Amino acid sequence: MLLTWRRWRTGRPFWGGLAAVIAGAEICAIPLAPLKIMLQQGIAGIPSVLMGLVMIVMGLSAWFAPHYRGIAGVLTVLCAAAALVMSNLGGFLIGTVIGILGGSMIFAWQPVTPTAPEAPEAPGSAAAPGGGAPAPCEP
Repeated sequence: MLLTWRRWRTGRPFWGGLAAVIAGAEICAIPLAPLKIMLQQGIAGIPSVLMGLVMIVMGLSAWFAPHYRGIAGVLTVLCAAAALVMSNLGGFLIGTVIGILGGSMIFAWQPVTPTAPEAPEAPGSAAAPGGGAPAPCEP
């Protein structure tokens, strides 16, 4: 079970997606907070919730469709930067910073390609550890 989880997690931009989901949830939660915590609700609540939902969807798409990591990373960074202006300083700067970091990690992630095992050397070659005779030079 643990090995399956580790294989699933390493096969996709997990930490970037997690950061994007957390940042989106934080940006969504600020406009829904009590008025004592809010600086000013106004019309800023609608774009905040929409940008937060887009960031959550991009984080989930990085997990479940890692081949879309480029667009998911760019959209996460753009939404996080737009939230800075449109959503109470991007969730009091916390959502913006975490969103930009998460989107950057999503965009920068590369899948690990399995490497082919090296072929063993022939028993009579010069690099063999037995000290075989060097191969003759061709003119």
